Amino acid sequence: MLSKPEANEYAPYYKGYVNNVPDGDLLQILDIQQKETMSMLKDLRDEMGQFRYAPEKWTIKEVIGHITDTERIMCYRLLCIARGEQEMLAGYHEDEYVKRGKFNRFSLLELLHHQSLVRQNTILLLSSLDEEALLQCGKANGSEMTARAIGYIIAGHEMHHRRLIKERYLGSDNFQGKDE
Repeated sequence: MLSKPEANEYAPYYKGYVNNVPDGDLLQILDIQQKETMSMLKDLRDEMGQFRYAPEKWTIKEVIGHITDTERIMCYRLLCIARGEQEMLAGYHEDEYVKRGKFNRFSLLELLHHQSLVRQNTILLLSSLDEEALLQCGKANGSEMTARAIGYIIAGHEMHHRRLIKERYLGSDNFQGKDE
């Protein structure tokens, strides 16, 4: 079972994500989490995926695309660091990725399917790593982190955005509910 990383295994920026993750088996948490996200959004009509809670904010579809892109990037970092890469791994510009991802052209179910496949890959990669690989330290986006910490960052990042979807999107007075 993967245990939570120590604070010195990741940059302070990621503390909120890591702290979002409950105690327990990370692989099970990742699996359950993806199912919860799917359950929360699968019954929305596709046009509801275009909802923005405020001007200039991402749509629900763009948030799902962002979660998926970020997990892809983090999983790449996790693989590189677990394999002993010592070069600095690049950061990325999330707003530009969302803009160029053009996620609104996909159906909500397509985006959730992509997210599910990426999550399955993340779980497979994490489950294949031994403790030595998980504790490998590398550099990404200007800071040091362990492979283990990245697994927790992935889980915490999705939890963060799922909370925002519930509160700011689905909970908005302007959201046309799925039961209409």
